[in-house]
Amino acid sequence: MRLILLGAPASGKGTQAAVLSGQFGVPQISTGDMLRAATKAGTPLGKQAAALMNEGKLVPDAVVIGLVEERISLPDAEKGFILDGFPRTVPQADALSGLLAAGGAPLDKVVQIDVSRELLMERATLRRTDIRTGHIYHLKYSPPPLDAVLEHRADDQPETVEKRLDQYDAMTAALLPHYEELGLLRRVDGVGSPREITGRILAALDH
Repeated sequence: MRLILLGAPASGKGTQAAVLSGQFGVPQISTGDMLRAATKAGTPLGKQAAALMNEGKLVPDAVVIGLVEERISLPDAEKGFILDGFPRTVPQADALSGLLAAGGAPLDKVVQIDVSRELLMERATLRRTDIRTGHIYHLKYSPPPLDAVLEHRADDQPETVEKRLDQYDAMTAALLPHYEELGLLRRVDGVGSPREITGRILAALDH
């Protein structure tokens, strides 16, 4: 299974990618996680990525595509992968298609998880990370324990979330029709329990 999961920040695509990864036995590949790892390592790329992400800006395509190319060439991705949050633009989609064509393993499906902007704002701005464990909580839906040491990530601040949502809408305005024309796009309602949404995605993959 070679699948792309698309959805705005806080749409739940990371949660669904993890579930689908287990179901299909293929790795979840998140460019956000890869970029955060580079940031934590403090490399020149990491510092550049951190500055851009904290301002709600995007890391250049060439850097992200290079990370993805390295990742999908690893042995655990031989039978497929779940791409979480990449590509975000038509040039990125074209670059990915080129990589996969070279390996003789094209995409199976692209799933867009649809959630209203109002709900996306609520989900994102109330997220908090326990800096000791890395576990992500939500002040409304999944409250942290009393002893948690919480951090409000810079990219979950209201102004930054607004920017990220605007950017996502602007970018995917062209990306979604691109995949629709290729016959790969499936859209699912992202409101409901994680299990309900997983069921919708699996049903969409059968069509």
